[in-house]
Amino acid sequence: MGDVKTDWRHESLGWFEGDTMVGAALVLHRSLPKLGRTLAYLPEGPCIDWASPRLVELLRALRDHLRATGAFALRIGPPVPTQRWQAPTIKAAIGDVTKARYDQVVPDVLEPVGTAVVETLRRLGFRHLSPDDGFSAGQPEYVFQVPLEGRSEADLLAGMNQLWRRNIKKTEKNGVTVRVGDASDIGTFHRVYLETAERDRFTPRGVEYFERMYRVMSTEDPARIRVYLAEHDSDVLAATVFIRVGEHAWYSYGASTAAKRELQGSTAIQWRMMRDALEAGATVYDLRGITNTLAEDNPHIGLIRFKVGTGGEAVRLAGEWDLPLNRVLYTAFDLYMRRR
Repeated sequence: MGDVKTDWRHESLGWFEGDTMVGAALVLHRSLPKLGRTLAYLPEGPCIDWASPRLVELLRALRDHLRATGAFALRIGPPVPTQRWQAPTIKAAIGDVTKARYDQVVPDVLEPVGTAVVETLRRLGFRHLSPDDGFSAGQPEYVFQVPLEGRSEADLLAGMNQLWRRNIKKTEKNGVTVRVGDASDIGTFHRVYLETAERDRFTPRGVEYFERMYRVMSTEDPARIRVYLAEHDSDVLAATVFIRVGEHAWYSYGASTAAKRELQGSTAIQWRMMRDALEAGATVYDLRGITNTLAEDNPHIGLIRFKVGTGGEAVRLAGEWDLPLNRVLYTAFDLYMRRR
């Protein structure tokens, strides 16, 4: 991943007990102009045992190393769940005018490890970031996931709502096909992605980013990354980038065209990726970020309804946390980011 983020300097770190590695981290460094001091960022990391009784020791070792190498701040994003809301709870909350956000709804599951991690980070002086911060968080705190462990394709279908099941049948009846592409299909994906960016008003990444991502990740492991294309006759209806690491599979990037939207190309491509994740032995299919909103008048509610239809669950992660290592530089940089 460090080779993909070419605008950051990167280093790989390991924690060892004797000759045994007990943790690892990819650290991305963003330098302050002229000063040479860096923001040290560990997206969705580090990869350590977050339930370890030696967690404080592990985090302090990371802090001390980065401070010694010139970092003015450490940012981490523990990939640890803290709360879960299941599909029936979410659907009920969407219809409740007194509930506008997930954090106003009692979760179905409280994760003890995640809760303990949050308290430990606060005790160590880390500052929790939210999307409202000027010095904004980079990875989503709320995600939507479909559990796969111990389930069959029939189980997945049975867990979906009636609309999803009907649309899956519609795609098959109408001849929508989904294929796994290769490096030569990155350009097609990017064309659909640009159309989606214009329609949904977000700033797209350049095609070179995706070409580099595909090259780097597929070189490391041919099964790590895939491009999927949903097609009907000669028309591309939707395109996605799928990533799998071990037992975790991600719907990483997705896009759709305005052509033949009634044929449900996005539904077809999601169903294919779920089945492929299941076949590959993944225990989680991750549809990535959702906003902390349940209000029916919110512009993101349509996306949330789409994901809830899979029968999965909303998961709140520990989020991203900053630890100032040089308070003067951190305060100045935070103020700059807020005013941008």
